[in-house]
Amino acid sequence: MAEGSQPSRKPGASGGEDRTTPPSLDVPDPTDQLDPAIWKIAAVSIIGSFLLHLNATIANVSLASLATEFNSSLTTMQWVTSGYLLAMTLVMPLNSWAVDRIGAKAVYLICFTAFTITSVLSGLAWSTASLIGFRVLQGMCAGLLAPMTQMMVARAAGKHLARVIGYIATPVLLAPLLGPVIAGLILEYASWRWLFWVNLPIALLGLILAVIVLPDDREHIRPRNLDWMGLALLSPGLALFLLGSDNSGDRAGLLTVGAAIIFLAAFYWSARRKGDRSLIDLRLFSIKVFLTSSITQFLSNGVLFAGQMLVPIYLIQVCGRSPSEMAWLMAPLGIGMVCTYPFIGALTERFGTRAASAGGAFLAFVGTLPLVYLAEYGLDIVVLSVALFVRGVGQSAVGVPSFSAAYTAVGKSQLPMATMTLNIAQRLGAPTFTTLCATFLGWALKTQPLHQAAPTPYASAFLLLSALHAAVFAFALRLPVR
Repeated sequence: MAEGSQPSRKPGASGGEDRTTPPSLDVPDPTDQLDPAIWKIAAVSIIGSFLLHLNATIANVSLASLATEFNSSLTTMQWVTSGYLLAMTLVMPLNSWAVDRIGAKAVYLICFTAFTITSVLSGLAWSTASLIGFRVLQGMCAGLLAPMTQMMVARAAGKHLARVIGYIATPVLLAPLLGPVIAGLILEYASWRWLFWVNLPIALLGLILAVIVLPDDREHIRPRNLDWMGLALLSPGLALFLLGSDNSGDRAGLLTVGAAIIFLAAFYWSARRKGDRSLIDLRLFSIKVFLTSSITQFLSNGVLFAGQMLVPIYLIQVCGRSPSEMAWLMAPLGIGMVCTYPFIGALTERFGTRAASAGGAFLAFVGTLPLVYLAEYGLDIVVLSVALFVRGVGQSAVGVPSFSAAYTAVGKSQLPMATMTLNIAQRLGAPTFTTLCATFLGWALKTQPLHQAAPTPYASAFLLLSALHAAVFAFALRLPVR
């Protein structure tokens, strides 16, 4: 997905074809030598990506403890994660515009500095509202940083991109594994504020390396217009939709959803009229493969984060496990992801796009079903560990093949917009399904005394999560064979 974010790529650098194999699938000659400078830039990228992933995970598994600390409801506290992830998505379309206006290095340094400052502020929060507010600001910084880490490596690596990404992927994927462990240790032995202050040593190292290593690219500055109308319609529309969904049981929530629909409909009308000058070029969705890939990414990222919210809450509130125990019990999920990701490129080449992505989605579905049994009949650590490992293996196999299918379906000139659109679709899944599952769980907990014969609230929530995994599998089956 990094290839679509390289606005300065020279014409013809990835071949003359428009609808054949995209740059992300280029396989360089293994005898080619890599410039050592590439690895320096990759190191900066690893630090940035690692921090972004760690920050999302470490807060997500701590929601129950934060809700207790601030005497808040779980439904409200989940906005610590959902607000962060939504803010990331809403500002992401500004990335390429900002790079063209002030340069990639300047954008990276400014956003990384702001990200570090908001980490400090999050740790100083005095209420639920202040914590959510600081996390939203932090998410805005992260939203501009996320594509930057991909673009910097893409610019430096060129035709070696696939090889470089294969080398740097595993350190970044350690974040989902380390996030629950670090969160558990902090909540067990230190103040919750260190959930956010733990960023500081890594962030300072990343800033120093970025100043020294990243090349000056001011000669590539090309100021261009921004679709302010699209941004003003899309951002509040999505925020209102999630806010209304969170309170869909009352009249105010329904009115909020109605307002969101009006904003989104207005954005749709504006985007259709502006075409490729719009914030999102909706014509991309007329391409069947691109549409299927976008939905697959939306669903897959959504169920990943929803599961990372539900399982820790179940382990702490139902099973009575301490935060540190919960962290270690969650570790098989991250191990499964780390074990799979380095090989998914080779698996896709051997078995094809549909088989790799749908196979991963099916494994994730199989790994989620045992959670329903555990929530209904009691915790079995062996069953939980195997289930989470299988779920992690499956989850990490869905994304790369579906992204590749989307790239192949569009022309070379459409890659920048396609990359941004896919990233937005992917990241919107997390706040949408985290909100959906948290709201459903809250409703199930309230109605349990009225339906004693029904599955337990957590079993019902895991059933919903399993159904969403089945939807991922259904759409992955619609991807092209190769």
